[in-house]
Amino acid sequence: MNYLAHLALAQPTSESVHGNLLGDFMKGSNIEQFSMPVQRGLQNHRFVDKYTDHHPEIHSIKNKFSAERRRFAAVIIDVSFDHYLIRHWSRFYEQSFAQFCEQRYALLEQALPYMPVTMQSTVNSMLKHRWLDVYATPQGLSGALDNTATRIRFKHRFSGSIEEVLKHYHVLEQTFLSFYPQLMRSVSEQKIESGHESGGSY
Repeated sequence: MNYLAHLALAQPTSESVHGNLLGDFMKGSNIEQFSMPVQRGLQNHRFVDKYTDHHPEIHSIKNKFSAERRRFAAVIIDVSFDHYLIRHWSRFYEQSFAQFCEQRYALLEQALPYMPVTMQSTVNSMLKHRWLDVYATPQGLSGALDNTATRIRFKHRFSGSIEEVLKHYHVLEQTFLSFYPQLMRSVSEQKIESGHESGGSY
C-alpha cells in the first residue's frame, strides 16, 4: 500500500504515523534505535505490505496489466488504491478526509526531528506539496505515478502508466472496494498497535 493507506491504518499519534511510514525508508532490521511505539508502527507497516503482496485479489489484478508494465503492477496498484481510498473515504471512516489530512500532516511535522534524513526529505516534500490530497483526481494520480517513474534508475516503460489505471479503472476500483475492508479487518485482528492509541506521541 502507498502513503495514504499506511497513514490511514496507523494510530493517531506522531510515533505511530512515523513508524507506519518508516517501512518505505527502513530496509534493514536494526529498529532498536527507535522507540517502541515507532517499532510497532513499523511492524504494522510490514504486516500491511505482506498481507497486500500475498492477497489473491491483488495477484489476479496484476495479470490484467500490459506485459511492458506488469513488472511495475504492484507499484501502480499501490498508488491507485490511494486514489480509490479518497473517492470512497466515507465508506470506511467517520472523520472527514480533510480533517484526517490536517491531523496527519500535523503529526508528521511533529515527528520530523526523529526521522532518518532520507525520510525527513520525503516527508518535508509531502507536507509542502500536500501529497495526500494529490491522489484525489486522475490528473493528480497521473502526476504521482510519473514522479515515481523518475526515481527508477534503469531503463523502463513505467512513465505514462496512468494508461493502465484508466484502462482498468473500474476493475481496479472494485478490487479495492473488496480488498480494503479485508485489510482493515486483518490489521484490527493483528492488534500490533492495540492499546497504544492514547500514547506514543513525541
